[in-house]
Amino acid sequence: MKGFKAYLLITLTIFLLSLSTYTVRDNNRIKIVHQEVKIDNLPRELDGFTILQVTDLHEKEFGKKQSRLIEKINSLSYDVIVFTGDMLKDSKSTNYKPFFTLLEGIENKENAFFVPGNTDPDVYKLNTENPFKKTDFYYGMEQRGVKLLESLSTVEKGTSKVHFVDFELSIQDAEKSLEFLKLVDNIRYLNHQKQLFKEISTLDNRDDSNVLIGLTHYPVVDARFDYLMSGQNYIVGDYDLIMAGHYHGGQIRIPFLGALFIPEGWYPRDGLFPPQDRVKGLWEYRDIKQYVSTGLGNSDAIPFLDFRLFNTPEVNLITLSDK
Repeated sequence: MKGFKAYLLITLTIFLLSLSTYTVRDNNRIKIVHQEVKIDNLPRELDGFTILQVTDLHEKEFGKKQSRLIEKINSLSYDVIVFTGDMLKDSKSTNYKPFFTLLEGIENKENAFFVPGNTDPDVYKLNTENPFKKTDFYYGMEQRGVKLLESLSTVEKGTSKVHFVDFELSIQDAEKSLEFLKLVDNIRYLNHQKQLFKEISTLDNRDDSNVLIGLTHYPVVDARFDYLMSGQNYIVGDYDLIMAGHYHGGQIRIPFLGALFIPEGWYPRDGLFPPQDRVKGLWEYRDIKQYVSTGLGNSDAIPFLDFRLFNTPEVNLITLSDK
């Protein structure tokens, strides 16, 4: 019996050491995930249009001065690069260096957009000392060539257009939102919000052949879509694609089972044992396609689980194609 216990202990020790070694190495790899998204009536000029998605860095570094991540990104050809939030560990962090170093190394930022996540700081300082000013994180990001997407930005290819919108703003009823924002005692901020709604309202008359892509940090689950479309408080556009992050692919994934948990309040048990076809990758609901990246970094919401398991960090190259 003692011999069996010793054998079991040695086997378990070897297994745990092997698993730990694999996990450390896997957490520091980067894979490129290619995804084709078929769009009905896509203009010929946009067939093959590419979008590189980078999300959920959470201050992680891949090599000295992000050398390995920068090399991966610069090896790719793309029309647009989007950052879908959570570049920091938490919203009070001032450790901008991992993200800023990455931006400084990326060569193609001709069309580069960012939407904030829950661990990124507030966009504006709204106080008596700084009545209307972007916070240092966003100012530094834009100085490095990435635009904060607050409403609408359009990329043209020939005579065709791809519209990128901040999803959360795009679903708001402008009149109701502005009425609420009047409670904020800051006329410059209110005027700015009016301008954002004015910009996005130009989509009301958009050509149906142009592509509409909503960027958001948070995936839009089926139940939330049902809610958004059930009343008069929100306006859900005719999106060709929504792109999001946030879930980390479940962060801890078990072979043959998948993700054990995702942070999603719209699901029963707040995301414990989620539907596996709604954790990462491409899916479609109510004729709206959605793509969710597992991202690059880790969440330390549970400190002792601040790592990814069987879940290699990734960047995502999305290619639009005609059916």
